[in-house]
Amino acid sequence: MTGAADAGDDPLDLLRRAGLSTRVDESGPLRHVRTLPARTARTAAWPEWVPEDLRAGYRQVGVSALYTHQVRAAEALHAGDDVILATGTASGKSLGTQLAGLSAICRGGATMLYLSPTKALAGDQLEALSELAEATGPTGDDGGIRPAAYDGDTAVEERAWIRQHANVVLTNPDMLNVGILPNHRGWARFFARLRCVIIDEAHSCRGIFGSHVALLLRRLRRVAAHYGAHPVFAGASATSGDPAASFARLIGRPAAAGGPDDDAGAEDAEDAAGGADATDGTDAAGGSGVVAVTEDGSPHGPVDAYLWESSVAEQTGDAGAPARRSLTVEAADVLTDMVVTGRRTLAFIASRRGAETIARITGENLADVDRALTERVSAYRSGYLTEERRALEEALRTGRLLGVASTPALELGIDISGLDVVIIAGWPGTRASFFQQLGRAGRDGQRGAAFFIAGDDPLDAYLLDHPEAIFDAAVEDSVIDPENPHVAAPHLLAAAQELPLVPADAAEIGETGAETGAAHGTPGRPADPAPFAGLRWLVDALTEQGHLRRRPRGWFFAHEASAAGWVKLRSDGGGPYTIIDAEDGTIIGDIGAGQVQPQAHPGAVYVHQGRTYVVEDLDQDAALVLVTPASPPFYTQARETTSIEVLGTDTSVDWGRFALHSGAVEVTSAVVGFQRKALGSSEVLSDEPLELPPSTLRTQAVWITAPETALAAAGVIPEHIPGALHAAEHAMIGLLPLIASCDRWDIGGVSTALHADTEQPTIFVYDGHPGGAGFAERGHAAAVEWIRATAATIRGCGCEAGCPSCVQSPKCGNKNSPLEKTAALHLLEALLEAAG
Repeated sequence: MTGAADAGDDPLDLLRRAGLSTRVDESGPLRHVRTLPARTARTAAWPEWVPEDLRAGYRQVGVSALYTHQVRAAEALHAGDDVILATGTASGKSLGTQLAGLSAICRGGATMLYLSPTKALAGDQLEALSELAEATGPTGDDGGIRPAAYDGDTAVEERAWIRQHANVVLTNPDMLNVGILPNHRGWARFFARLRCVIIDEAHSCRGIFGSHVALLLRRLRRVAAHYGAHPVFAGASATSGDPAASFARLIGRPAAAGGPDDDAGAEDAEDAAGGADATDGTDAAGGSGVVAVTEDGSPHGPVDAYLWESSVAEQTGDAGAPARRSLTVEAADVLTDMVVTGRRTLAFIASRRGAETIARITGENLADVDRALTERVSAYRSGYLTEERRALEEALRTGRLLGVASTPALELGIDISGLDVVIIAGWPGTRASFFQQLGRAGRDGQRGAAFFIAGDDPLDAYLLDHPEAIFDAAVEDSVIDPENPHVAAPHLLAAAQELPLVPADAAEIGETGAETGAAHGTPGRPADPAPFAGLRWLVDALTEQGHLRRRPRGWFFAHEASAAGWVKLRSDGGGPYTIIDAEDGTIIGDIGAGQVQPQAHPGAVYVHQGRTYVVEDLDQDAALVLVTPASPPFYTQARETTSIEVLGTDTSVDWGRFALHSGAVEVTSAVVGFQRKALGSSEVLSDEPLELPPSTLRTQAVWITAPETALAAAGVIPEHIPGALHAAEHAMIGLLPLIASCDRWDIGGVSTALHADTEQPTIFVYDGHPGGAGFAERGHAAAVEWIRATAATIRGCGCEAGCPSCVQSPKCGNKNSPLEKTAALHLLEALLEAAG
């Protein structure tokens, strides 16, 4: 069998060898080809301040030279700057973020904290650091590098040793919240010596989760300062639109006015030249702000990216729309072709069920070709045992496995790179994730390939028609809102329990005590801003509510329970509901209150760690979900009704007879039924009613008002107004992720021909999280770009009356009715004309 090295310089050679279409045509399946150029290695000398024993240790584990971006990041951290290292997949970001801290450890008396979004990623880093520690040997006053993982799996008997002796602690935000910060007195030795905090995969800290992490890092900064430590923060990230500003918001510190890569964007990395910045070799703090290092000095082979559209199925969809084969079936077919030609291939898809389905269908396909190949394909997802995961990773690295279908678990920094082909099944949500996944392709500097297979979604359809929106546009900026009171309130209570809050903690920048130089300053380094700047009003509100008590020393937490337990990092703060196997009483897991009705209603098919269950009962009083194991040939999708009330308008912009608004709203939703849909084809098998109590959500929204006279002038007749608004709302929800770092499931929408508050036909798009997540605000700020992309998607879709690629929504509570595709386009075009 031939490998990727045989492909030469022809970007279509791989397709020919696999028997796939090489014709670039609007009729599909190959819609666009883009070759990302190769990148040559650029190296730099070891900084003089790196101890020789550490250099020798790195050489022993295979690091013979440093890349320029690694040295730039290490130099800036050594000088006292916070750094965000935003370079490509497998470019050695770990070394760049760790070198300064490890050097300080080897010189004696320092500690380093590493945070990752997953325990699996921390496990990978622990393995690498343990190997380096063994190679480096005992150095300095404290006996060398002593790494240890501190998470929910750490044995109780090991925890005391870690607190007292480990100098590199690897953990996750969850354990930092509930296990380390509330018990900081037991960590006094570690915090007093804290030199560096590393946030790995920092681009994953967005939306509500990112807002929680931002406040968690402010609590960490505050506790470290209590022990006299003022660590530098190092972020490892995929490329982003403005990495310095994003990371500065995340850690609560200012961005630098300039830095090593001040004017160099990630998209210029292949062509930018440069070397290491010189320093004086000291450990003095600089602290000019967050510095972004984006010029990638690591080598990478060229990658041919194919934009691929699923084939048209034999049956037609609703309203005469051409029905396409499901995303999982198309991805499985491409994965099959790649495995048959001997290419090591990794297929990404968002859901665990999708990964299992792609692997299963691929295995069935391969059985018809060569049964021996069926053993060389597997799924990879969260929920596997560590031993299973390690075995799969090793099998993929060595080539024993040729094909793996994975959730984004393999996107987040796990050491799998140098593959022949990557398949990206459905838009992964952001350009940052897209290029992170694509970066896995390209073995040993050889030519790689990546397929983006579009799903039935307006955004995927838009990207097929506008490849420049992927390859030529700036990568998104992460959206977080640490001042969201629903997110900030429990963190303020947790901070008050850790250490009494004082006025300086919540003062505004520039106010007395806001820049706490005397208490928190380090010679040569500007003082930290107030950790909770702008939240004094919330401190006062929590005091009035009885959660905080004001005393001469500050504000104290007023309850006995752990305040950190009130912080829900990975949910909307409701619940959780416990999921129980009704057959044997086993606890399966839990689910947040915001997801329980749509995902765990009676009759729902629920998937947990690859196992399928059917929900027998939802007990909302006891917060229990009873399920039984089953393997039905269908999945379920809830139907919801939603109403919305305007609580307050923050901003309004007149667009002639139209207007754009943003502000606070209350959304009332009820799950009124669900559909059973066939696996693979998504054919509706049945429609079942439900009677569940409604839920309310106070959040932020952006809305457009369109008087009937303006609609009439745009060519929308009265009987088409509801369908025009509804279709435009669906398409706008589908396209918002193009300009905001969100998923369509993070947001919701309502449209009505006459809204009680606006007294006009209105389209609402709102954040699906209490208090808002910043997505609607981003939509308001970039409304013209958003509407233009939405109109282009509808205009470019070949269906007659609307389909999933333009105006139909997979989560519509009204069965995608009424929808008026043409009238929606007239409305959007009129909005663009009015906005100028």
